[in-house]
Amino acid sequence: MDATLWAPMFDLHLPVLEKVLRPILVYAFLVLGLRLAGKRELAQLNPFDLIVLLMLSNTVQNAIIGDDYSVTGGLLGATVLLAVNALVVRFLYEHPGVERVVEGDVDVLVEDGRVHDERLRRELITLAELESAAHKQGIPSLDQVERAVLEPGGTISFVQRLPTPEGAQYAEILRRLDVLAADVAALRRPA
Repeated sequence: MDATLWAPMFDLHLPVLEKVLRPILVYAFLVLGLRLAGKRELAQLNPFDLIVLLMLSNTVQNAIIGDDYSVTGGLLGATVLLAVNALVVRFLYEHPGVERVVEGDVDVLVEDGRVHDERLRRELITLAELESAAHKQGIPSLDQVERAVLEPGGTISFVQRLPTPEGAQYAEILRRLDVLAADVAALRRPA
């Protein structure tokens, strides 16, 4: 097989330093852009958010690879992205204060069973989306939520209300009344 067929596939068309700097700059821009866009963009994706993220990746593709379509250039760009991400994750792990600035703090959406509508508006989360997230975690109604927080990574965590001792007693009394009613009904049936 002719070696000249394979050479263009691996021949870098841009200087190596440029191939290294391009992904770093795009990575920094995307981290900042997604941080400014809000936590919702990171995990609570609706179809529109997903479309934007997919189009965003396609939009910055040429900024990362430039005019170089070689396999070597693509692998170098991917390696730089993975390495930068690993370094950033390690750095943020070792510096929790910086991580809080980059990722943000938790945002309490429901507290003591009360939904904070202004926080939902600020995070662009509808009540229906909050209810859907609760359903996904096995909570049938927001009435059963003690606390819900939007985590820095974009997920919503729920703490379900525990029944109060009075509520548990009431439920037990109703259960016993149901048993008694069934027994009485059985006794009234003709033999």
